[in-house]
Amino acid sequence: MKRMVKIGVWGVALLLVSACGNRLPDYDATGTFEATEVIVSAEASGKILQLKVEEGTRLKVGEEVGLVDTVQLYLKKLQLEASMKSVESQRPDLAKQIAATKQQIATAQREKRRVESLLAAGAANQKQLDDWEAQVALLERQLVAQESSLRNSTNSLTEQGNSVAIQIAQVDDQLNKCHILSPIDGTVLAKYAEAGELATVGKPLFKVGELDRMYLRAYITSEQLSSVKLGDEVRVYADYGNSERKEYSGVVTWISDRSEFTPKTILTQNERANLVYAVKIAVKNDGLLKIGMYGGITFK
Repeated sequence: MKRMVKIGVWGVALLLVSACGNRLPDYDATGTFEATEVIVSAEASGKILQLKVEEGTRLKVGEEVGLVDTVQLYLKKLQLEASMKSVESQRPDLAKQIAATKQQIATAQREKRRVESLLAAGAANQKQLDDWEAQVALLERQLVAQESSLRNSTNSLTEQGNSVAIQIAQVDDQLNKCHILSPIDGTVLAKYAEAGELATVGKPLFKVGELDRMYLRAYITSEQLSSVKLGDEVRVYADYGNSERKEYSGVVTWISDRSEFTPKTILTQNERANLVYAVKIAVKNDGLLKIGMYGGITFK
């Protein structure tokens, strides 16, 4: 009888040790993993000529993955460039336009000086001199008016040219937006359109997520808030189910500045707390972390 009791005691002890060894750690907070996700939408309207992305495709920032039809925009650009050439061809050559008037002024001044010499020698009269002075003054006024008219014409053509140049820049921008680029380094999570479909501005094309760096969004109580600050290192545990978990090193990158009611799916150390604060823990992904996976944290 004593032997049976002794075995029973040892059996219970072994069960307790085993249970303690498999027990999950007491998390200070729990939450789910998420990633930076960007929905890439069309910035131009037209037929999608190509869209070379599939779910799971790895993309680099700025990598071109698709193209929207650019024919109409390209034709419009050619039309504007022709208009620009037409405007430039109408620009007057100021020097050539006033050359004749300047030559007339030089001739009149030369004749005026000749009459002045004759008048001094008594071979001409005052009226002849007055006539040439009036002629020089008239030609100089004509030159000023001609220069003013040519400058106004040049300024008007310059404004027209600037307006056309702005329109060309707008078309160039629209042409650039026909090229579909990846905004971040990441993995395609979902594809919403196919080549051959008609795109409109704002239509979602695909969603890309930055999976190399994941975030655990967890919730802490107001009591824990006083001991947590940005930049703190914490232990992060990814829960794979069936008591399987993996530990990661994480850094607190964001703390909400306002409280909210405890989400029903979140358990905190003090379950009686009604108000909690959301925090984000950045974790380097080794490829095992997935969006929506449950995890927990313990503060060091």
